[in-house]
Amino acid sequence: MIAEPNTASNLPSQKENAVHDKTVPESAAQNGTCMRNGNLKTPREKRKVREQCENIRTNSTGSRRVRQLQNGEVVEAVTLFEVVCMGKQAMQSVVVDWVEAYKQDRNVALLDLINFFIQCSGCQGMVTAEMFQSLYKKDVMQKMTETFDKETGLQYKKFMAYPWILTVTWPVDMDNEDYPLIRTGPYWKKFKANFCEFIAVLVQQCQCSILYDNYLMDTIISLLTGLADSMVRAFRHTSTLAAMKLLTAVVSVHLNLDVNKHNAQRLYEVEKKRISGKRTSYRLDQLERKRKEYEYKLLEIQNMMNAIFKGTFLNRYRDVIPEIRATCIEEIGSWIKTYPDAFLNDSYLKYVGWMLYDKQAEVRLKCLLGLQGIYSRKELVSRMDLFTNKFKDRIVSMPLDKDHEVAVQAMKLLMLMSQNCEDVLSAEDCEMLYQFVYTTHRPLAVAAGEFLYKRLLSREGDKEVQPKGGEKFGASTDQLKRLIHFFLESELHKHVAYLVDSLWDWAGKFLKDWECMTTLLLKNAEEAGEALSDAQESALIEIILATVREAAEGHPPVGRGAAKKILSVKEKKIQLEDCTKITEHFIMVLPQLLAKYSTDAQKVANLLQIPQYYDLDVYSTGHLEKHLDALLREIKDIVAKHSDMSVLEASSRTYYVLCREEIAIYSKVDCARTQMIDELMKQLNQLLDCFWQKEGGLCTDAGEISQMHSTLRRVAAFHNAHDLTKWNLYDKTLRFLVFETEHGSLPVLIILPALQCTYFSLLWQLAAVSENSTKAFMILCDWLLILSHLDSNNNEEVVGLLGYLPNTPLQEKLFSFIQEHVFMDEEEEKKDLTEEGKDETCKLDDLHKKRSLLAAYCKLIVYNVVEMTAAAEIYKYYVKTYSDFGDIIKETLSKTRFNNKIQSAKTLILCLQQLFQTHAESQDSSSGVDFSSPSFANIKELARRFSLTFGWDQVKSRESIAMIHKEGIEFAFQGATGVDGKCLPPNLSFLLIISEFSNKLLKPDKRLVYSYLQRYITEPLPCRGDEWQPLVWYRNSLLANDDEESSVLGSLGGWPPMGSSKTSSFKRKLSNGSLPETSQTEAASKAPEQQCASQLPSAAGKSRKRLKSQEMRLQEHLPFLCPGGLRRRYCKDEIKTEDVSEEGPAEDTIEDVDVVGTDQVNLAGFPALRTAVVEDN
Repeated sequence: MIAEPNTASNLPSQKENAVHDKTVPESAAQNGTCMRNGNLKTPREKRKVREQCENIRTNSTGSRRVRQLQNGEVVEAVTLFEVVCMGKQAMQSVVVDWVEAYKQDRNVALLDLINFFIQCSGCQGMVTAEMFQSLYKKDVMQKMTETFDKETGLQYKKFMAYPWILTVTWPVDMDNEDYPLIRTGPYWKKFKANFCEFIAVLVQQCQCSILYDNYLMDTIISLLTGLADSMVRAFRHTSTLAAMKLLTAVVSVHLNLDVNKHNAQRLYEVEKKRISGKRTSYRLDQLERKRKEYEYKLLEIQNMMNAIFKGTFLNRYRDVIPEIRATCIEEIGSWIKTYPDAFLNDSYLKYVGWMLYDKQAEVRLKCLLGLQGIYSRKELVSRMDLFTNKFKDRIVSMPLDKDHEVAVQAMKLLMLMSQNCEDVLSAEDCEMLYQFVYTTHRPLAVAAGEFLYKRLLSREGDKEVQPKGGEKFGASTDQLKRLIHFFLESELHKHVAYLVDSLWDWAGKFLKDWECMTTLLLKNAEEAGEALSDAQESALIEIILATVREAAEGHPPVGRGAAKKILSVKEKKIQLEDCTKITEHFIMVLPQLLAKYSTDAQKVANLLQIPQYYDLDVYSTGHLEKHLDALLREIKDIVAKHSDMSVLEASSRTYYVLCREEIAIYSKVDCARTQMIDELMKQLNQLLDCFWQKEGGLCTDAGEISQMHSTLRRVAAFHNAHDLTKWNLYDKTLRFLVFETEHGSLPVLIILPALQCTYFSLLWQLAAVSENSTKAFMILCDWLLILSHLDSNNNEEVVGLLGYLPNTPLQEKLFSFIQEHVFMDEEEEKKDLTEEGKDETCKLDDLHKKRSLLAAYCKLIVYNVVEMTAAAEIYKYYVKTYSDFGDIIKETLSKTRFNNKIQSAKTLILCLQQLFQTHAESQDSSSGVDFSSPSFANIKELARRFSLTFGWDQVKSRESIAMIHKEGIEFAFQGATGVDGKCLPPNLSFLLIISEFSNKLLKPDKRLVYSYLQRYITEPLPCRGDEWQPLVWYRNSLLANDDEESSVLGSLGGWPPMGSSKTSSFKRKLSNGSLPETSQTEAASKAPEQQCASQLPSAAGKSRKRLKSQEMRLQEHLPFLCPGGLRRRYCKDEIKTEDVSEEGPAEDTIEDVDVVGTDQVNLAGFPALRTAVVEDN
């Protein structure tokens, strides 16, 4: 019996630091193996045999230890399975040790190897073995079973691994599809590769010695064949992979033997042909024995190969598990490529062909990858004729596969077949495959582009022939004409960008030959046979535009690819070089092309898109201004000739690109643009004068209406991209719309362009207003600040100006502006940045504008121009926008606190109350407030940050903190009905939030606040569950002292975590320095009634005597105490607290402070706010 293997799932944490040898009874061991007596029935006998065999297992592995450093500790691997899991570093030495152990006692070593394969299957049971000595035992085959033992509740499998009969026992739940080959995680990630490597190393080490002993391989093959026939997926998958890799390793051995045999045969022949006097019989006999030895080994290897192939492959290549089928097909492809003499025939190829129809994409993919390795070698293709003829149609159809990777690999396979097999693909097949260059999946399109380029465009034998005229574009011209012909024949003219992108990786140099393309366009029509037709010229211009766009942008066209790819440094360098090349060439050629095709709207519209990809600095650095003048003249003529919107919009876009203020040519282009628009407006004014012939009438001449239509379209096209407000176009076009509204007799040809012009005029005016709104807001804030500081004594004019101080509606509008322009939503901000494509400089400028707006508004709050409660809306964004505006908000909080402590505290608690109400409204009323939600955690985090702003001096902030607790307690118990407090207040959870301020209270103030809290509750606390736990938490935070500070989490027992917010700053202090014996799990198991009853009354009892003696004095010093129950009177703003001696603050534990500090505030870039603060001081 072999010891139970270690559970695979627990392997990473296993450590075996010592292996103790035990004496094995002679009755239990025979030849180093363990005999399993089939007559053992009682559990005691079975357990005795199991213990004896575990001793054998311990002895067999005790001599093999591999030390490896893992996570800083030395891990000792004592089993082959553990060695494989650790990695490849120690595998070679371990296999060598195992071979030596096999030579000493092969039975023990083999049992060790058998257990390794069982353990790699994830088996958590045990393996037992009994010797098969009687070859004539009739009931042997009856024992080869796999069934469920009802008595023991275990699944077991009995099979033969000659010379043993093995019995594998495992728990029933092993079919849960959890075994090493399919497990996830970094530990098991490389297990498969290590497992395969182990088998290869094992065969390699055994090939010169024990591989041919008719014992080792027979046992391993029998074992793997038996396991591969199991109903358990783990056994079947692991053993099939092992068998396939074993056959792969054996094939390599066969190749080496074959080479050695041929060498020995050649030596024998050479030795035999020598002169008889020099020939020695001893040498011939030695070579003959060597040759026969190789022949014997080859025969043994072939038997092994046949046994594995027939015993495992033939049964498992059709397995129900796709991973097993894929493994079989992957390995047979490797065998065919490695040893074609034995495997490259139809007897083996048919399995690959059949699995091309498999339902799983993984299997089909392995078939294609295997065939690629075969068809890539021309010497093997000639032996594939029958396979090619039979399965060609299936392979040709596979680029249409629903799995993208399968389709890509099928296209690559067809590319190899086209290169190495003559006439294997018909013209119809090629035409169908060419169309895949237009697919949206880019990898498939690129593979089809390679097929198109090598099959159609780049034909072998193309030579650069100098055509007439001494030009140098012979081969490129032929390729261009083939490409144009293919594009026109495909009849997909709108997809030229997809065609160019598909060919870009393979024909990039050819597609960037813009000199050849433009030369072909500018050729004279007199050259017969050389000039292009009108359709070919249009197609070539579209191709030129697509290639220019691909080179300048560096990413695939829209619709092909999820997002713009990030270019590497090399790719960016190529992109810049291409942009420079485009600019230098088309600066000189484009005016000529526009002049030639000025009357063709489609060609001109495409050509006018090229300048937007220019590097415009080349005009000035290369002294090419004369070509700029030529371009502007041609564009002006084109605008005058055409009324087609595509041409007009392209012209307007070109002017927009050239009119950038930062480039040197701006003044010249702006002058040309202004001159052209002046002419357009002059023409429009003349037409308007003629159009409105008389008052109340209009001209109905068709010619003038057509001219008016064309002129308005030109003006509308330019007004879309350029601001024409100074030409007062709005009033002129509005007259048409008013007349149409009143009379309704204007032609549609006039109404539509007039409406467009009016629309664009309004948009430009709105844009101007939006740009000036920021300045207007800053001026308004400064004006309000000045008014607030005027001295109104004996000055009637000043008194009149004070009437302009902001009222409530104006204050609301001021904050709405801040909320819209500063605290915009994240989605809107992200969308805004994405659409405008802003770089880092623009982002910084926008942030500076937002900070300026916020600083101006906060100054109004600091100097009491706006009510201090308005700051509550600003404080809500303190945590969310801390990185951008945290310093401004914190300075505002500090200055308002300096002006009025009580009102500032009320503003803070108002902010928290508003956020809490918003959170409560968003929750389900029946389920109450969700403490674990992110929004509640954010409110609690904001309260913690507010608490940190009070700093170290608790005496200085005691009034503010007391007011926060007072307002928070009143808000928490709002809405509760009844005088006994038994009804749960709806805002009780707010106590969790104000508990963040408890650590800022002095001890006497804690007692005062606690007494105030007691006015709202009764003794004992009427809690019925976790819904009253916020009160427990808050109450414990007030009762904390130096000797025993209550832990919030400990007091709540099983209280759920508060999202991402930090826990309370109170820490448990234990006198003995150790944790309490009762765990949180045990505390959570108690009933809620007992928990509440044990926590609150006991906490109250500790301080009852002290509180009772001070009750009279508390009522004198605390004017906000309620007379009883929930009926209470309103109090004053200020809170009177006990006098505290100088030693008071020293007794408190040191609290945390804000990480950014409370005194240092960064106001860089905001001199206005800094100056105002300094003046105030």
